[in-house]
Amino acid sequence: MRIIIAGAGEMGFHLAKLLAAEEHDIVIIDTNSEVLEHVTSSIDVGTVRGSSSSPNILKEAGAIKSDLLISVTSIEEINIATCMIGKSLGAKKTIARISNIELLQQRENLNLKGMGIDEVISPASLAAKEIKRLLKQTALTDTFEFEKGTLTLVGIKIDKDSKLANKTLTESAYLNPDQNFTTVAILRNNKTIIPHGDNKFLENDHAYFISEPSGIAAVTSLAGKESVEIKNLMILGGSKVGVHTARLLSKKCNIKLIEADKDKCHKLAEELPDTMIINGDGRDINLLKEENIDQIDAFIALTENSETNIMSSLVAKNNGVKKTISLVENMDYIHLSQSIGVDTLINKKLISANFIFRYVRKGEVVDLTSIHGVDAEILEFEIGDNAKILEKELKDLDFPRTAIVGGVIRSGKGIAVRGNFEFMPNDKVVVLSMPDCIRKVESFFK
Repeated sequence: MRIIIAGAGEMGFHLAKLLAAEEHDIVIIDTNSEVLEHVTSSIDVGTVRGSSSSPNILKEAGAIKSDLLISVTSIEEINIATCMIGKSLGAKKTIARISNIELLQQRENLNLKGMGIDEVISPASLAAKEIKRLLKQTALTDTFEFEKGTLTLVGIKIDKDSKLANKTLTESAYLNPDQNFTTVAILRNNKTIIPHGDNKFLENDHAYFISEPSGIAAVTSLAGKESVEIKNLMILGGSKVGVHTARLLSKKCNIKLIEADKDKCHKLAEELPDTMIINGDGRDINLLKEENIDQIDAFIALTENSETNIMSSLVAKNNGVKKTISLVENMDYIHLSQSIGVDTLINKKLISANFIFRYVRKGEVVDLTSIHGVDAEILEFEIGDNAKILEKELKDLDFPRTAIVGGVIRSGKGIAVRGNFEFMPNDKVVVLSMPDCIRKVESFFK
């Protein structure tokens, strides 16, 4: 595909990096020459210096023949103008990054598609949806459902009390007598391991599984923790992500939102009638105790300051909160959650870039997701009548060592597969793959 990305910030750069690995023809537009130099020294893409809202710059970038134009600059007016002008020049599809809540709520009535904007993405809204997903169970570090829960990706942290600690996959097989889940990844010291029989679970590892519905409780018990349903939630920060999150969860949870700016608190009280707004400093342990932090099930830190979010989450964790999530601006922080004590660190730019990447990759791929901090993609493929994967049992297929089949959905039922499994046409197959072998994995489904 011919793809133009307007904006070479963290989101645009990460997106370009993902797409460049897929061998797309990519051009990045940005006004900053130093930023563009960094881009060209890191990834194999073309660059054009200038404003993406300029018709001449878009023509120079090749908008006339482009398959996709993605505008993710930090200024939404430029993103809107870029998509409108790009579409009129001939771009087949356009995506604009937008943060205006009013615009997002009325996008259907405003007929943005008729204006030349095929898709809008809101980093704040996507981050809120990600938080909702992460809050499903306190004992799990991550969860993602395929086909409405027919198969589920679940993540746990291996503590010293975990039944898996210091056992290899082979030695721990007895803990899965019903064979209803499959280990697909281990994250250790920021390194992703695609596990096989001789790989060992160690304390502080984050382990990930693909599970049938009946296996989720078994995986949770392996974490050595009791899973608690999230009822009482505390949000730190009345940021755009904080507002979106409170809106999304206020019908199911009792929410307290702490905001340091007094004037902003008055606006938030009008905007979020179902949320208790508290004016104060979320790092103040006395304030947290006054607000009964010991009765809170989950603490979500969403201010614009990464360090404040991390520190306040650690304070909450030390006061007995079972689930903590922190928003961080720097993508490099994402890998730190494993070592610093916060359950999950999220970055809204990274979430948005991955969302766009999924949009671009749709093809044989039915669905895909990514795990925070794990350098791998989880893809769902549908098997055609002549696919290579139909030829042999799984163990005889010469499947890449840096990829693993986690499960299959057949006739609406999830199956955690083993080496003797034989695939059938129309099966949907969930695979975890390192980036370097995604192309080889795809070849099995063609």
